[in-house]
Amino acid sequence: MTEGSGRNGLSLLNPPGLYDPTPNGYSHVALLPPGARLAFIAGQGGETADGWLSALFCEQVRQALKNLCTAIEAVGGTPQQIAKLTVLIVDHSEARLQVFGEELVHALGRGPKPACTLIPVPRLALDGMLFEVEAVVLLDEV
Repeated sequence: MTEGSGRNGLSLLNPPGLYDPTPNGYSHVALLPPGARLAFIAGQGGETADGWLSALFCEQVRQALKNLCTAIEAVGGTPQQIAKLTVLIVDHSEARLQVFGEELVHALGRGPKPACTLIPVPRLALDGMLFEVEAVVLLDEV
């Protein structure tokens, strides 16, 4: 079983008997300690603070992950404290999955990745929006 443990007790696990999800940018299980303090980060798209949205999938993913990190930092967390991601991709493909995996390494580093569910969708909230990501984050105790 591959495992990663964070400073706040978050354990990311890939149990024997399940395939290795590392190349696809996630872990099978995120185990939180008893009494965990959580933040739920709403879906972040690829728009900049002034509302600009690139037409390129890779740029939207990069900006959405940047937006996610900004939201996490606003509540006193770090990207390494993400327990669970939900990802929505318009016109999902293996190529888009690869882009997501590469951008996730860029945003979160090379260590174990959070548990993640990827949902292919026909459309998102805004015209031209191709990617959205939400997170559950394990925060340090106050």
